[in-house]
Parts: sequence; C-alpha cells; structure tokens
Amino acid sequence: QVQLVESGGGLVQAGGSLRLSCLATGRTFYRMAWFRQARGKEREFVAAIAVSVSSSDYADSVKGRFTISRDSAKNTVYLQMNSLEPEDTAVYYCAADGNFFRRSRATTDFGSWGPGTQVTVSS
Repeated sequence: QVQLVESGGGLVQAGGSLRLSCLATGRTFYRMAWFRQARGKEREFVAAIAVSVSSSDYADSVKGRFTISRDSAKNTVYLQMNSLEPEDTAVYYCAADGNFFRRSRATTDFGSWGPGTQVTVSS
C-alpha cells in the first residue's frame, strides 16, 4: 500500500525556520515534491527532487529560502524552510511521481499524496 506521511509543521514567527519531513512507503518513487495550499487558494508547487539524481526544482517564491533534500536509506524527503514569511502560511503536502522521465510541476502528474501538515507563520 502506497503511503506518504508528512510531519514537522507548526507555528513559527516570521523569519524563523521549520523542517518538514515526508516518509514514503509502499513502492518506488522517482520524483518527490512539496506543494502547498493556503486558505481560499489553489494548491501550488513549492519544490521537487528527482530521487535518483538529486536534481531539484523550486518555485520562484521560495528559491533561496527553502531547500529540498532526500535520504534514500530512510525513504524520506525533507523541506528545510528558512526566513519564513506570513505568506508561507499554508497546508503543505508531500507528493510522489512514479514516472522516471517526467519533470512536471502540475498536481495532476503526481499520483500519490500525503494528508498534509499545517505551517503557520505569524507576523
């Protein structure tokens, strides 16, 4: 059974840091990503990493502040979030793509999702 489980969300002041974790079990995923959805807005791409080659991709809004990484031995992907801003407040979702060649940012290209973890940044 495929399962993605996020952890590490919480409440932090502006300028602070959080690290999200996503444990993946059940099958091999070639690309893992983080998305977020703020209240009243559409789910948006944050960052992605190709697990086998560690190439990464970031949304412009988080580039230079967030870092995605993976620990293959632990089947875990991380999102280190620094210099957090109130605009980063959202539910953060881990997603996985089983297609080796795809490098998409579209939600529809990720077949597996975690339940999400809330990140709240206070001003």
